[in-house]
Amino acid sequence: MLDYDFMRRALLAAVFTGLAAPAIGTFLVQRRLALLGDGLGHVALTGVALGLLTGVAPLLTAVVVAALGALLIELLRAAGRTSGDVALAMLFYGGIAGGVMLAGLAGESAANLNAYLFGSITTVSSSDLIVVGVLGAIVVVLSLGLAPQLFAVCQDEDHARVSGIPVLWMSILISILAAVTITVAMRTVGLLLVSALMVVPVAASQQLTRSFRATHLSAMGIGLAVALGGVVGSYQIRTSPGPTIVILAIAVFGVLAVVAALLRRFRRVGTVG
Repeated sequence: MLDYDFMRRALLAAVFTGLAAPAIGTFLVQRRLALLGDGLGHVALTGVALGLLTGVAPLLTAVVVAALGALLIELLRAAGRTSGDVALAMLFYGGIAGGVMLAGLAGESAANLNAYLFGSITTVSSSDLIVVGVLGAIVVVLSLGLAPQLFAVCQDEDHARVSGIPVLWMSILISILAAVTITVAMRTVGLLLVSALMVVPVAASQQLTRSFRATHLSAMGIGLAVALGGVVGSYQIRTSPGPTIVILAIAVFGVLAVVAALLRRFRRVGTVG
């Protein structure tokens, strides 16, 4: 497998994606914004189509458009004029409609967007890998370096504000990092499945961990494992890497959920005994 250049690039892209997605996904889950990834994924599709229309690299236009969408939804939330679910709905519908419309103007059929909707990790070029690596590293470094402040904002905005933390700016940072992560994962699992890689490893980690830091780090470990395992597995059984990664992540969640239930049962039996 490693004799092929495209597989080596695919595995490196999986490393960056597997670490970055749960790194920021942990904060989204903490804020009960698990569906934000889906909404921003649809907005990123508009960015991809804009790149196809203008001849600019779709990866770069997707980053810019998704970041603008993240900024808009956070400002709407902060202003209190539009509820979070309504803002997300507008992202869902407007993003997918804008993407298909612009792709049509670019002379591309909706079928040509499948590589971005469901991932096409084996077609990642060297230039794509550089962009994915740089953006992924930024997401991981900021999410780990600013973890205390970001956690405070996610846990209790009022307390964080009293503590002197710039809540609005930190909230915007979380949303923009989520947008960047979605673009990073676009070629790995696809825009329609990226939210799963941001949320499922976190949910799996929560089955066995008690502290936020342990959840954060173990979610990144699970994300890395399933991303690499999904790419290798898809090569061996000839399936699409994106869906394989997501199915593997869900399987890990199922196993850990069973293990956690058994451990709780044993503890209750031991306490009674």
